[in-house]
Amino acid sequence: MSTSTRKSAAKPAPRIADSHDLIRVVGARVNNLKDVSVELPKRRLTVFTGVSGSGKSSLVFGTIAAESQRLINETYSSFVQGFMPSLARPEVDVLDGLTTAIIVDQQRMGADPRSTVGTATDANAMLRILFSRIGAPHIGPPSAFAFNVPSVKASGAITVQRGAGKTKAEKATFNRLGGMCVRCEGRGNVSDIDLTQLYDDSKSLAEGAFTIPGWKSDSFWTVRVYAESGFVDPNKPISKYTKKEMQDFLYREPTKVKVDGVNLTYEGLIPKVQKSFLSKDPDALQPHIRAFVERAVTFTTCPECEGTRLAPEARSSKIAGINIAKACAMQISDLAQWVRGLREPSVAPLLTALAHTLDSFVEIGLGYLSLERPSGTLSGGEAQRVKMIRHLGSALTDITYVFDEPTAGLHPHDIQRMNDLLLRLRDKGNTVLVVEHKPETIVIAEHVVDLGPGAGSGGGTVCYEGTVDGLRASDTVTGRHLDDRAKLKDSVRESTGALEIRGASTHNLRDVDVDIPLGVLVVVTGVAGSGKSSLVHGSIHDDAGVVSVDQSPIRGSRRSNPATYTGLLDPIRKAFAKVNGVKPALFSANSEGACPGCNGAGVIYTDLAMMAGVATPCEVCEGKRFQAAVLEYHLGGRDISEVLAMSVDEAREFFGDGEANTPAAHTILGRLADVGLGYLTLGQPLTTLSGGERQRLKLATHMAEKGGIYVLDEPTTGLHLADVEQLLALLDRLVDSGKSVIVIEHHQAVMAHADWIIDLGPGAGHDGGRIVFEGTPTDLVTDRSTLTGQHLADYVGG
Repeated sequence: MSTSTRKSAAKPAPRIADSHDLIRVVGARVNNLKDVSVELPKRRLTVFTGVSGSGKSSLVFGTIAAESQRLINETYSSFVQGFMPSLARPEVDVLDGLTTAIIVDQQRMGADPRSTVGTATDANAMLRILFSRIGAPHIGPPSAFAFNVPSVKASGAITVQRGAGKTKAEKATFNRLGGMCVRCEGRGNVSDIDLTQLYDDSKSLAEGAFTIPGWKSDSFWTVRVYAESGFVDPNKPISKYTKKEMQDFLYREPTKVKVDGVNLTYEGLIPKVQKSFLSKDPDALQPHIRAFVERAVTFTTCPECEGTRLAPEARSSKIAGINIAKACAMQISDLAQWVRGLREPSVAPLLTALAHTLDSFVEIGLGYLSLERPSGTLSGGEAQRVKMIRHLGSALTDITYVFDEPTAGLHPHDIQRMNDLLLRLRDKGNTVLVVEHKPETIVIAEHVVDLGPGAGSGGGTVCYEGTVDGLRASDTVTGRHLDDRAKLKDSVRESTGALEIRGASTHNLRDVDVDIPLGVLVVVTGVAGSGKSSLVHGSIHDDAGVVSVDQSPIRGSRRSNPATYTGLLDPIRKAFAKVNGVKPALFSANSEGACPGCNGAGVIYTDLAMMAGVATPCEVCEGKRFQAAVLEYHLGGRDISEVLAMSVDEAREFFGDGEANTPAAHTILGRLADVGLGYLTLGQPLTTLSGGERQRLKLATHMAEKGGIYVLDEPTTGLHLADVEQLLALLDRLVDSGKSVIVIEHHQAVMAHADWIIDLGPGAGHDGGRIVFEGTPTDLVTDRSTLTGQHLADYVGG
């Protein structure tokens, strides 16, 4: 056990007095839980352990936290409940002793372009009040400094139009009360449309000039309304249009026209494309439409606000020479220092509260962020810690705080700080429930619940409940691996070349020059915010030969599952079709084979207005998603719904021999098993997967690509101690097959297994951005000159 781990070991919890000091769960059956019953001590720190997919989240989030939130929602009036997210009662016999639950999970924060770190916390609101009170010149209320508040006319009508065509006097009137930049509407950037992607100007409309997906030459609602509007000559090449024709073609405001006797609305091509494509969520677009948008649209920094999102008036008001845009752009640790230096008795309580909030960022290891950072760019671990900010100073007690791997994305140096924060929440009289894999956090628990023994259908039972010492002595998978420590390799591989990076300056990088060895396993380390991702993702682009697997969420609806995402369903459908002499489309629940009762969803969603919506199994197909006639066809004695209910491991065996032998499917299933997803069922909705599971699913998919360089971003996220060894074996296989593998990672087992380590730091933000060590893990441990070196030395017992 490392020095830091020994320091934070918790004292044994006092004996529980009576049932009022317990959260009691009896007969929980959510997802894979098998009538689970546990008694959890209140006002203590309980850690839930077990392999991925063992049922930890189903018990903690899906049962305890879900029922607490549902009961709280029921205390509101029916009218108010109509505006709240609806939660169904979890499948459990008894749940008592619950207190108000606050979930602090790793769900990424909204990717709305106007959502930032500052708006996601109270920091921006307090800064706006501060500038509205003591900023000079005084320009108005707090909303005058808000880029999320549109400009308002004197009449009170909200305007969100672009500034083009307005006089300076009119713009000043618009900007006087709202802080939003009129040009970019508070986004900080403007979109430019590449007209060459919309049409071929050497052709006329009659010759099919449009190159926009779905715009066919005979389309009544799109192409013909332009051709027959009377504003342009449909038989003249677009390049020959007059200035007026071009203006009408591209920018004309909505105008009523008659086409074949039907009244239609004509609108310039640019606003038409913006409304049809750019106003929609990119993730909701079909792949070919999304590809078109990515080709046709470029985003550039707004020239009017210079990316600050704010109107000129908001930027003109300053405190001690700093405007609000500059304050939000500062590193939060620097901003906290600036706020503490302000002396203004009239706003003293506000300054104290703001300084406390900013200090909380620093305390939680996020001092390297800035308030202007878009919240959608935060990693899952960063997002979780940002959500913690508002709870650290809360005066509430007897709350149940629920955390999902709070150490995700944290360097070993920062895990101690996170442990201290968890214990602080407990010491205020709160119950703290933590789902966790890291031994450094497991050992501070006063109570441990270990689920398993396996994953999916092989899990869902309580294997151990008690103290950490009892867990060590138990014969559970977690107990056996709790004190596992990887050893430094006796010898490392020799590189076959180098990937040269010169003058890297993305984000906080300081003109970094580094040679990344090729043909070996390279691990890039450093504290959170030191510049690891900036160096790797900012310098190694996804060109031909580079396979990058980052932590961005994977796209997919509740109809998507591992079989559809990986392409596994295609060879399965073809195998069923070939054996039965029918069309492959019959074996898709999203196509011809879909049950008519539920359209292939398997469930019927019923909206009950102010009450919780209900998803009930479809009575027609009984949740199987397919038409009854489709289920008459078999492969190897199984119908398609039975195959999709198999786990990866079961399906791998099934498609490996006999009548069902399908090499293409077997290969894909092998990749899924290699990344530790053997327990997933083929038809499990992607929306139910954890962040770590999704990343490993992406890795399995990318393993089929013919790339020479693999770039992985914290692949151990969500992995149980017992599974890390399997991941290391996979990385070895990739390297031994001739690949170059570059891994951004905090897990010491991966560091110890590396052939070469590049350590960034020494700190985060502007205190990082430099290479502080390059060499073998053995040299790093011997050197001990960096934080990473010290913690790795403790880990391996060096």
